[in-house]
Amino acid sequence: MKRPENYNRTIYASYVGYITQAIVNNFAPLLFLTFSREFDLTLDRIALITTVNFGVQLLVDLISARLADRIGYRVCIIAAHIFSAAGLVGLALLLDRFADPYTGILLSVVLYAVGGGLIEVLISPIVEACPTEKKEAAMSLLHSFYCWGHVGVVILSTLFFRLAGIGNWRILAVLWALVPALNSFFFAAVPLYPIVSDAEPMSIRALFREKVFWLFMIIMICAGASEQAMSQWASAFAEAGLGISKTLGDLAGPCAFAVLMGTARALYGKYGDRLPLKKAMMLSALLCIMTYLMASLSHNPVLGLAGCAVCGFSVGIFWPGTFSLAAKRLPAGGTALFAFMALAGDVGCSGGPTLVGFVASSFQGELKHGLLAAIVFPVLILLGIGRIRQERKS
Repeated sequence: MKRPENYNRTIYASYVGYITQAIVNNFAPLLFLTFSREFDLTLDRIALITTVNFGVQLLVDLISARLADRIGYRVCIIAAHIFSAAGLVGLALLLDRFADPYTGILLSVVLYAVGGGLIEVLISPIVEACPTEKKEAAMSLLHSFYCWGHVGVVILSTLFFRLAGIGNWRILAVLWALVPALNSFFFAAVPLYPIVSDAEPMSIRALFREKVFWLFMIIMICAGASEQAMSQWASAFAEAGLGISKTLGDLAGPCAFAVLMGTARALYGKYGDRLPLKKAMMLSALLCIMTYLMASLSHNPVLGLAGCAVCGFSVGIFWPGTFSLAAKRLPAGGTALFAFMALAGDVGCSGGPTLVGFVASSFQGELKHGLLAAIVFPVLILLGIGRIRQERKS
């Protein structure tokens, strides 16, 4: 059955919403060294920018569990895009308004982090609610746009810096802000399908009483950790393992990782009806285990780097797949379910790279040991999905 055209527009706006989230998460890190030189910032103050970004998004995940149900999805998703645009514009305009430009940076980060957190919580249930037959495929395709956004931010920003000069980064910040600004008008016009149409949303207390909810939370933590443990360290691993330049390392590491992750999500979005989601996730977990072993145990640096890149393909459907499985098993979960899933995913995104760093530090900075420790995350996903399959059969 073909999706009505008006809901096509809703899904297209949601695609751009995930591109917006990719912009707010990945643009500022490209400027960290520029911030350090231009504003004389120490590395610990630079690191705090990322901490503030994901910390605010975690807080938004937590408090938005009932926010959208109370004031409406349309108001919240439009506000999310406005906050995102305001934060990006703030990077260009606010820094010179304060005696310490760092204050302006953090204020801008808080603004777009609020937008990014809301987008993360709202976009998935908006698409899940649309009248489509292939829910898992639609969700996988949706999440692929974060990957394409990530790749686009890196490549287009690098091209801009090469042509216009890194000193004009404020202009690029305003240009990137046009994406969420224009999409806010798009979301004002598209139809939104009721999130829970045939039942009252579950209370948070009732959700917490469901054992399967906590199993999905663990899987979601491991999904975020499996993804970011490799993604965040891929550039450093490429540079240290192959001795190549940072530009080539970024292209061969995190950029290749993002391309393959997006490819996996797009492929499942197109052909997902041929392979059940739980089986696909278990096969992906096995491939993920193999890629972590390749990266951590191989003595050939090229194979190690190939493991990093292919890991992007293996983790591609973990995040959207867990969303889809949870929505199917707990259909009355509503916004609270998606908010807590996003919260768990962000915990994993933060915890995975941290584990790699801590373990590597205890082995004199040897990243291979840290990556080997992170293999626990895809192993837990494999066990968790296996448990869910057994429950359904019984």
